[in-house]
Amino acid sequence: MNALDLSRWQFAITTIYHFFLVPLTLGLSILVAIFESRYVATGNETYRRLAKFWGKVFLINFAAGVVTGIVQEFHFGMNWSGYARFMGDIFGAPLAIEALLAFYLESTFIGLWVFGWDKLSKKMHLAAAWLVAIGSNISALWILTANSFMQNPVGYAIENGRAVMTSFLALITNPNLPYQFLHVLAAGITTAGFLVLGFSAWHLLRKTGTEAEFFQKAFRWAAVYALIGVVAVIFVGDAHGKFLGQTQPMKIAATEAIWNTEPDSANLVLVADINKDKNENSFEIEIPHGLSLLLYSSWTGGVQGMNQLQAQAVTQYGPGDYIPNVFITFWSFRIMVGVGFLMALLALLAVIRPRVKLLNKSQLFLKILLPAMVLPYLASTFGWILTESARQPWIVYGLQKVQDAVSPNVTAGNVLFSLILFTVLLGALVAVTGWLMVKSGTSDPQAEKAAE
Repeated sequence: MNALDLSRWQFAITTIYHFFLVPLTLGLSILVAIFESRYVATGNETYRRLAKFWGKVFLINFAAGVVTGIVQEFHFGMNWSGYARFMGDIFGAPLAIEALLAFYLESTFIGLWVFGWDKLSKKMHLAAAWLVAIGSNISALWILTANSFMQNPVGYAIENGRAVMTSFLALITNPNLPYQFLHVLAAGITTAGFLVLGFSAWHLLRKTGTEAEFFQKAFRWAAVYALIGVVAVIFVGDAHGKFLGQTQPMKIAATEAIWNTEPDSANLVLVADINKDKNENSFEIEIPHGLSLLLYSSWTGGVQGMNQLQAQAVTQYGPGDYIPNVFITFWSFRIMVGVGFLMALLALLAVIRPRVKLLNKSQLFLKILLPAMVLPYLASTFGWILTESARQPWIVYGLQKVQDAVSPNVTAGNVLFSLILFTVLLGALVAVTGWLMVKSGTSDPQAEKAAE
């Protein structure tokens, strides 16, 4: 493998490690602030304990997320200097704002939240909790502002071979940004909901009395929270797909394995045996008119095929292969969607559980929720793989190819060494983080209460 391929693997692996942690930070910060809001509004000590119990899990996850995020920053100078030179004028602005505003905001108020329980007034401490949640999510907003430019470039000009910002307003009002940010936010809410559901289910399988009531309350809140998140993911994802049908037709064609233009009405391909060598599907199961319904909410509506889009791209950009890895794109989307609908079913069952005797008395459903904690991580990982792989060969859509973004003086040996190092160290970090979260999530809140 050459330096380009190894650099792509390195960035993909470190991004996936980082994105194991990001959604939970976004969603759990809000849920902890909601618990504390209920405590301040009602004076019920149970909500205070809920905020502190799940706040520990959040803090563990946040700390690891900072470390993995910093590693990603180094990639731009080490492996992707071509990208840094081309995009520095645009990419630098949202990253600087993210660091100076959002990251410092959440980091500062995390300290106040952790150490200020008995030193600040209830309302001041609650303000700190909400500022942590706001800072975490604003941080994601600025990162996604930069990524949205890569998906849908706006407000720029090309000068001396570099992309130069011509409108900061256009950058922050990129029409792709609301879909991307809301999708990530909803995924974070879903992740937090399922994590709290899973750990609460673990405790409910083992505890009775007062502590069972504590986790029953956590379970009920998490069930509603998870259902809101997964429903939002589905609706925002559907709207985003319609938008991409207009702005990135190659991404939609690859996601649905549409090789040749269907001018009048497009079928939805459920399963396909993709033959990249022949640029066709050897076998497929379709729903007639299904893709037209998804993209246009209409029985009719054509979709351009990859073969025709490839010819157009060659005419516009010059010789090259402009079709992404269809196998990865096609199946990543189906895994993401399949897991999403499974989560919707489980969250709905969790919401109605107190009202359905069979579910309320069944330990099987609680046991199912334990491995279900992995589901939002699977969905987020394959969603991110889809987002980035379906844009290939572009690193900045229509402006810069991945092959032009890699550092010219970095050797394959250099990248291989750092790839192995990052994979092992970050893998160990994520594993330790997971172990600490499990240890914290399965700890006895009664013992913690007695220690206060």
